[in-house]
Amino acid sequence: MRRADRLFRIIQVLRRKKRPVTAQEIATELEASPRTIYRDIAQLMADRVPIRGEAGIGYVLEGGFDMPPLMLTADEVEAAMLGAQWVMSRGDPALARAASDLVAKIGAVIPDHLRPVLMDPAGSASPAWGDIAPDVIDMARVRTAIRTQGKIRLNYRDEKNADTLRVIWPIAVSYWERVRLIVAWCELRQAFRHFRTDRITSYEFLEARYPTSRAKLRAQWHKEWLEAQTTSGAEA
Repeated sequence: MRRADRLFRIIQVLRRKKRPVTAQEIATELEASPRTIYRDIAQLMADRVPIRGEAGIGYVLEGGFDMPPLMLTADEVEAAMLGAQWVMSRGDPALARAASDLVAKIGAVIPDHLRPVLMDPAGSASPAWGDIAPDVIDMARVRTAIRTQGKIRLNYRDEKNADTLRVIWPIAVSYWERVRLIVAWCELRQAFRHFRTDRITSYEFLEARYPTSRAKLRAQWHKEWLEAQTTSGAEA
């Protein structure tokens, strides 16, 4: 759980309880260590969240406190809706559900005068044209592997119908109009490759983690991509 999410959850726990809550209780609910909760509460108090109490006794959230409203402009709401519409029509099922949940969450916190913008936005994403190639691999787990730098073993069938066994270091997912690509470093080719998800015939998420940071790999991939575009443009 990200620290920002945990800080929000701590406030929610304190708001829900009517009595002092110990760090151990909060830690148990959030599946964190008491030491982590102590640090988080100290940070919240430093940020002027009105929490009273001390270690070993318990903490309470003073009445009248609430999270600040989500301050968005009409254009920002339009932008969020446009992106969510695109993801809902072209994303994998888990990501499409997340986009729908995001719209619901925005609708729950924006001021009333912006609600019509959310319900009836001026812009809209065009629907997906034609069928989107089905994913063989679990895309939600692919995104988790990207975040945790996990390796994936897969059998891949290329455009010539040749099958190869690959171990890849996934760094990004690219969503196109009708296909999805996993951007990854390929151990077999010792280079970056783009794998169409509909050409993966079988896969296994490995326990092993790749050693190079994802940020460094993405920077290198982006550099190579720009160089390839420049070379292609010069040749044209």
